[in-house]
Amino acid sequence: MSVSAQEVKELRNKTGIGFMVCKKALEECAGDLDKAIEYMRKKGLASASKKAGRTTGQGLVTSYIHGNGRIGVLLEINCETDFVARTPDFQELAKNISMQVAASNPVYVSREDIPGEVIDKEREIINAQIGDTKKPEAILLKIVEGKLEKGFFAKVCLLDQLFIKDDSKNVKSIITDAIAKLGENILVRRFVRYELGEQD
Repeated sequence: MSVSAQEVKELRNKTGIGFMVCKKALEECAGDLDKAIEYMRKKGLASASKKAGRTTGQGLVTSYIHGNGRIGVLLEINCETDFVARTPDFQELAKNISMQVAASNPVYVSREDIPGEVIDKEREIINAQIGDTKKPEAILLKIVEGKLEKGFFAKVCLLDQLFIKDDSKNVKSIITDAIAKLGENILVRRFVRYELGEQD
């Protein structure tokens, strides 16, 4: 069953869990919001969302060098305690996300970081690509939002990108899994990616 972006947004607002996870939960539960929340709780995801507001003052800055020194990434990833920051699971997560940045070259950490005018410009481009059509406005809006989700956010936002090691998940969902496992809020604060010969 397909679900609307608005339904997914509503579930996301209620739980704080990533877009793709919410979409899958709604599809599994035939669009029923309450059942989708229950479905996520059974999978341990809802408990992860409760941790999302907690302060992340610890963590680490990690680096990753790829392609015989042609690409380098610096990443800051935060958690709540130094104890968790030193665990192999947290360090593995940091390494995987650094590799993701090197391979997929995101521009922003999350869609919330994108300036409104950039999203507006992208909508203009999509509308121009669609061109004149006799489709109803509501259908056109869904097409534009779908293209934004799959063609724009999933390309430029780190958290929305499909995970390079398992494309059945996005980066947000692997962080959510780590939150559930480690019992602390985890936040990718920032990253910078360098590529040899690239102009500033």
